[in-house]
Amino acid sequence: MLVADPTPKQRLLDAAIVYVAANGMSDVSLRTLAAALGTSHRMLIFHFGSKEGLWVEIIRAVEQRQRELLGQVLPDPSQPVGEAMRAWWKHISDPSLWPNERLFFEIYGQALQGRPHTTELLDGIVDDWLDPITEINVSLGLPRSAARAHARLGVAVTRGLLLDLLATSDRAGVDGAMEAFIDVYETWLNDRARS
Repeated sequence: MLVADPTPKQRLLDAAIVYVAANGMSDVSLRTLAAALGTSHRMLIFHFGSKEGLWVEIIRAVEQRQRELLGQVLPDPSQPVGEAMRAWWKHISDPSLWPNERLFFEIYGQALQGRPHTTELLDGIVDDWLDPITEINVSLGLPRSAARAHARLGVAVTRGLLLDLLATSDRAGVDGAMEAFIDVYETWLNDRARS
């Protein structure tokens, strides 16, 4: 969500998000990024602590924006769950999001290795998604205990298939795998509703 009257830090963050989405971040130096944003590398360090700190803030902001969109895409209670899942997959796997998703996986891997200035990313990296998706699952009739487990499964499958898509560019294969997951999920929900 864009802030109505952003702080200088927020303006830089918003501009960095746009830059990464348009150009990626492969091998970009802080000086190059600062020049593109119309600031100095010292100002970026002042606001974000390091290049990695900026990457973490970009990821957090993009993830927050995606969570906010989740409510707009999922679910219309009158819509079949499979259609809602397909709409979300179409959105989240759109090539326009790939630069930010590549950044996500790169910094996620660095955080898992304990690289300085990246480990903060791990705080909430899964849990921040679980509450909104759990509520969606509860609205579909799942008990809360199962709804949370299914939310975690949905996050894992989506991230795994995004990583597959970015690594292989096999759009048909990855879309087919998501379709298989949706089919299994719909079948399970229908069987549960009948019993």
